[in-house]
Amino acid sequence: MATTPHVLAIPYPAQGHVIPLMEVSLWLVKHGIKVTFVNTEFNHKRVVKALSETENTQEELSVNLVSIPDGLEPWENRNELGKLTEAILKVMPGNLEDLIEKINETDRDKIMCVIADYGMGWALELAEKLGIKKVAFCPAAAAMLAVAINCPKLIDDGIIDSDGRVLKKQMFQLSPDMPAMNSETLLWTCIGDLATQKIIFASIINNNISANLADWTICNSSYELEPAALALIPNCKPIGPLLPNKRLGKSGGHFWPQDSTCLEWLDQHPSQSVIYVAFGSFTVFNETQFQELALGLEQMNKPFLWVVRQDIDTVKSTLPNMPEGFEDRVRNLGLMVSWAPQQKVLSHPSVACFLSHCGWNSTVEGVSNGVPFLCWPYFADQFFNQTYICDHWEVGLGLDKDERGIIRKEQIKNKLEQLLTDERYKERALNLQAKTMASANKGCSHKNFNNFVEWIKER
Repeated sequence: MATTPHVLAIPYPAQGHVIPLMEVSLWLVKHGIKVTFVNTEFNHKRVVKALSETENTQEELSVNLVSIPDGLEPWENRNELGKLTEAILKVMPGNLEDLIEKINETDRDKIMCVIADYGMGWALELAEKLGIKKVAFCPAAAAMLAVAINCPKLIDDGIIDSDGRVLKKQMFQLSPDMPAMNSETLLWTCIGDLATQKIIFASIINNNISANLADWTICNSSYELEPAALALIPNCKPIGPLLPNKRLGKSGGHFWPQDSTCLEWLDQHPSQSVIYVAFGSFTVFNETQFQELALGLEQMNKPFLWVVRQDIDTVKSTLPNMPEGFEDRVRNLGLMVSWAPQQKVLSHPSVACFLSHCGWNSTVEGVSNGVPFLCWPYFADQFFNQTYICDHWEVGLGLDKDERGIIRKEQIKNKLEQLLTDERYKERALNLQAKTMASANKGCSHKNFNNFVEWIKER
């Protein structure tokens, strides 16, 4: 009796990594491939709970959700990425090997391929040891992969030292066609303290070595978005943008239940009238900044949909206070939800622009829906993604901080007005959308994915 090709997928345990790999998994299932998706126990509970509180169930997803420990205690903070990364390396390799052995003992369809997040390079080493196919998946921009691969050159050029510390502030290019990068906002230099940065940088170097074992390297991007970056890593095949809810009708991997009532609220507003505000799963504001944002939105006097994350399952669960009387004053203007079905929101005709942290998932979702951006990056790759949005694609604007490091309400209002009144931003956004979606639907990304599926199915 013929067996079904069986793939095991393992993301780095953060929201921005889980969602795109889940999307890859859903597409593989659609093509007749069985997928076992491995979250950490901590994230597995969140994902299953969020599924149970929205319209999807685990069975409807048709992906087998399983879990292994991440090495931290339940009460420890998973946003401390250095600590999490070290804990993962201690306990997850052994646990994943045990899981694969258990599946292969009990399932007629044995695991024959591992798709590992680029940040989980050790899983590729395990697949090599077990003699099964190996795929490295980059959920971020291909430019971030190009930076990681070029770390030895950055050391040789005196931009960083061997621990990843920046030796001097400077702009540099990885190639003449690449956007300029700021040495002070490199991926690992924007994460935590110096000790954390050193751990993350060491992890990047080790993952580069592990990624050399991969039979395939795929990324959530396209040649239309990043031709220069992809030219630097010819072995990386773009299969993006990976979009939830577009054709499959299902999405998974969210850590919080999505509040779909906001779609009915959007239905009540005219075309191109609503400002959508969302900052992903990591961004944290102090009270001053939070209140300036609220007052800036109020002063716009336009409808806004604002995702205000509750963080009920993290160590720091207290939200900053809204400005006094704010919620009463904007009652007929704005809607605040704890987590939104973002792809459906961005594709809604009433949405005019996206005030975003510029995480890569949000970036490709905004681009894929032809929505202009107001950029507010927080950490990691988000600063470079802003460079793409503002300087390279010219579909958005950035914000300026004052001498105290605060983005003031006047700045927010002025930039939003500029974005919404200058029609060129929307025109360029629609043009980029058309090119990007053509690649995903029938162009290079589509062909790469089909070739990838055929390779998985080969015995």
